[in-house]
Amino acid sequence: MNDTISIFSFFSGSGFLDLGFETTGYNILYVNEIFPPFMSAYRYSREILQLPSPEYGYHQGEAADVSKLIAGTQAQQLNELVKSSRKSNNIVGFIGGPPCPDFSIGGKNKGHLGDNGKLSASYIELIYQNLPDFFLFENVKGLWRTIKHRLFFEELKIKLQKAGYILTERLINSIEYGVPQDRDRIISIGFNSHFLEEMGIEDDFTFPWEKYILYPQSKVFAYPWNTSQPFKENSIIPCPNNIPEQLTVEYWFRNNDVLNHPNAKHYFQPRAGITKFATINEGDDSKKSFKRLHRWRYSPTACYGNNEVHLHPYKVRRISVAEALAIQSLPAGFSLPENMSLTNMFKTVGNGVPYLAAKALAETILDFLGTEVTNKKIP
Repeated sequence: MNDTISIFSFFSGSGFLDLGFETTGYNILYVNEIFPPFMSAYRYSREILQLPSPEYGYHQGEAADVSKLIAGTQAQQLNELVKSSRKSNNIVGFIGGPPCPDFSIGGKNKGHLGDNGKLSASYIELIYQNLPDFFLFENVKGLWRTIKHRLFFEELKIKLQKAGYILTERLINSIEYGVPQDRDRIISIGFNSHFLEEMGIEDDFTFPWEKYILYPQSKVFAYPWNTSQPFKENSIIPCPNNIPEQLTVEYWFRNNDVLNHPNAKHYFQPRAGITKFATINEGDDSKKSFKRLHRWRYSPTACYGNNEVHLHPYKVRRISVAEALAIQSLPAGFSLPENMSLTNMFKTVGNGVPYLAAKALAETILDFLGTEVTNKKIP
């Protein structure tokens, strides 16, 4: 069945999740991001990738505050946009990953009482008020693993079920989809029961979570990955024959030509600590900070806040933004604007959903719905 699927994106960051959906063939209509530097980066990346502006525009700053979207005139405007989209498009979806440090085990851990934690409830409220045909909700595994956070999460799901949504969820790891990174995230997907009925899909469906998995975790983590070896600047080490090269950081550094990427020179250059950099073995990522990547292994979770420092495998420096984007599996043509601060560059990269994971999730939803759309090519 050929359909147009309209996407309303919330907490969009610099658009990694959206890009995965868009290049799979979905139509990004509406973009919501409260932090202006991220929204500027989103606009910039769309321009260089030659993608059209969202039909319903960019909504940033205070105008994009979800608390205002669930009350007053802006709530009415959003509702009208959803209705308008339904008139000309067959399917409407909401996608979003509310900021998650309040649920992160290594983060603030304030849960639903934290400023960011409240945004998860706000996102669910947006879904409740606008009743899209489906939604995707992305968050950290701490929302599952910590008892108080899990209880909050279950309350949100009960509200959605009462609104008529059939839910499915999975703790995914981005490495399963070809991302060179060990990154666990909860993905919750809900389908409006009336929509399923119209599509001829039974309520007791089996969602094909595993269809687009390329590298099952049971196999990935059983490979004899290199662990640690003495660091030597600009050393040359051949790739072992008994590992999947496509899951290594060096493969992606070469694939994205990171040394000639527009963000190649964007990395922190500390006034002190360079000597320490050279003492850490290649592949030693055992500490909270100062993790040195191994060129022939996947990266730990791309998270560059809370003083977490990732070092280049064979250079005496931290990784660059270009290299961080490669670790997030972004297309080689994707870059961030030169006038963006280094802190914001690394923050938006670490916050984003890896591109290949986003694309696989988009394809899984299409497969479940039995829907065909036209893929969009990017430079």
